[in-house]
Amino acid sequence: MRVVVLGAAGFLGSHLCDRLIFDGNSVVGVDDLSTGSISNLEKVLEDRKFSFISHNICENIEIDGSVDVVLNFASPASPKHYQEMPIHTLKTGSLGTNNAIDFALSKKARFVMASTSEIYGEPMVHPQTEDYWGNVNPVGDRSCYDEAKRFSEALCMTYKNSQNLNLGIVRIFNTYGPRLSHGDGRVVSNFVYQALRNDPLTIYGAGSQTRSFCFVDDLIDVILKMVNSKFTGPVNIGNQTEISISSLARTVIEIAESKSIMKYVILPNDDPTQRCPDLSVALCELQWSPKVSLEEGLKRTISWMRSIA
Repeated sequence: MRVVVLGAAGFLGSHLCDRLIFDGNSVVGVDDLSTGSISNLEKVLEDRKFSFISHNICENIEIDGSVDVVLNFASPASPKHYQEMPIHTLKTGSLGTNNAIDFALSKKARFVMASTSEIYGEPMVHPQTEDYWGNVNPVGDRSCYDEAKRFSEALCMTYKNSQNLNLGIVRIFNTYGPRLSHGDGRVVSNFVYQALRNDPLTIYGAGSQTRSFCFVDDLIDVILKMVNSKFTGPVNIGNQTEISISSLARTVIEIAESKSIMKYVILPNDDPTQRCPDLSVALCELQWSPKVSLEEGLKRTISWMRSIA
């Protein structure tokens, strides 16, 4: 296949490029490098089947030749980044997604949209199922990202229903692994980098809020299953093993053999109390469930972060 990956230099986008090239596909990576890094693509930059275009998808997307699949992973994804650039985030989810859909339609390509568990907001249903509509604060600190993704889902479904867009929507829950930037503000990268420096691990609130963490290799597996299916979704993808933030901190300290202590600070606004996917649809429709345990995934992540320190 010839695949266009939007957001190719980001954490997930770069792993997708690696796997797609490894599997023998041709890939065009597109990224404006506002939060991604070209260094994330070092494995594929010199491969003749890969090409890179520096471009903001809020502007019209033009790529010559046939395209089989368009993967839209272009958006700031960590609270730190999307709160620093809220207007860019909203425009990427709206104008950018519209441009990406128009491009996919022009190429008669399958379009896979990276949505997020953030569309559930502070969930009143636990674990979260795809038919739950969510509980999102539309004017809160996280709304620029949450509402951008909710709008992008609505836009995608409207194009599917009105113009027969070949669509797949994946709702991505917390993911971690190599290439998480120490400065992106996500909890696993924060904890690991702090632990490797023996700095206090910053815990917001009491640390009793829960998350479920999926190792990046598992997530890439299911995204590629979505690429090769005809299923529309939306479908939750992540890991159902739920853990409190304070327990995660202790696990990171133990695996990293760190001398860090835990430091408790004020909980940010709209930080969800619980976040865990119901994966029944992924298992039924895509025959997928995650395989990498949290302990194994953290070992791999810590080993990588230690190697670049």
